[in-house]
Amino acid sequence: MATNKLALLRYKTIDECLKNRFRKWTLDDIIEKVSDALYEYEGITSGVSKRTIQADIQVMRSDSLGYNAPIVVTDKKFYSYEDPAYSITKSPINDADMEKMKEVVSVLKQLNGFNYFDEMSELIAKLENNVNKSAKKTANYIQFDDNKKLRGIEHINPLYQAILNKTALFLEYQSFKALKPSKEIYYPYLLKEHRNRWFVVAMKKKNPYLMTLALDRIIEFQPLIKEPYVEYTGVNFERYFDDLIGVTKSHRDRAHRVILQFDKMNAPYVITKPLHHSQQVLSDNQDGIIIRIDVILNFELEKEILGFGECVKVLAPRNLQARIKRRIEGAAKHYKEESKKEDK
Repeated sequence: MATNKLALLRYKTIDECLKNRFRKWTLDDIIEKVSDALYEYEGITSGVSKRTIQADIQVMRSDSLGYNAPIVVTDKKFYSYEDPAYSITKSPINDADMEKMKEVVSVLKQLNGFNYFDEMSELIAKLENNVNKSAKKTANYIQFDDNKKLRGIEHINPLYQAILNKTALFLEYQSFKALKPSKEIYYPYLLKEHRNRWFVVAMKKKNPYLMTLALDRIIEFQPLIKEPYVEYTGVNFERYFDDLIGVTKSHRDRAHRVILQFDKMNAPYVITKPLHHSQQVLSDNQDGIIIRIDVILNFELEKEILGFGECVKVLAPRNLQARIKRRIEGAAKHYKEESKKEDK
């Protein structure tokens, strides 16, 4: 059973409502939300009828599209998913929609030769591989970095829409250091991926500085349509991450001149796969190379350096050199303690 664009938009909007457990949803609430989505994305001002939404809910509950959505009604008026983890986005794609996906991939492949689409090559290859794997049950011919247990990726599209449409969010978040979650109003500005983990750059309503929130630490959020959206001025988000490795950055941080010495064995690796786009080779001889990168001194930089183990030495700055030395000595202490236990 093929579905048209407007129906998919309605199903997706209903799904977003029922996933949102911050509030209880009556049929009238859902109708209002779907009408807003139809106006926002398609310019439709006539809204949507009660009969249409009731029919949509029945379709979502059924097996006609493969959703089998566990939609329940409590107190004879509030709609929700019986399973809090359920979403139609997790359902398998039916044959008709799979054919549409093949057509999309075919068009993208034709456009891939144009310069404007150069950065999409990896995405197109991954999409074609996944479509072929699902439709033809073929082998997986391309393997990308993937973490099957990665949390938070379901937030990517709703957050993107919030950024695109300049919508404030009421967001529940718990960092690794926090003992309990916090609920705050945020203004989202940018999505960022680093090593198969996603982040959103946002600003709290009560704090004038930018924050980087990990999507896997977001518990739940909902758009605040009536909350005025606050733009963040003075920052070019196209270049926001240009001066660092990773994503950890505060408003006080500034790039430093980092000088690293690599041994001969690792020199070709560092030359062919630069640590950062600012990398310059200062010295290259039979003993190895010395490079310079201009980056913020953050946790991810330290992880990158420590990943080379004994094959790298920090020459500058001295405070980074001291931190790396302290961490290496701390790691070595663990093994010394193990050796003492074994000798007893």
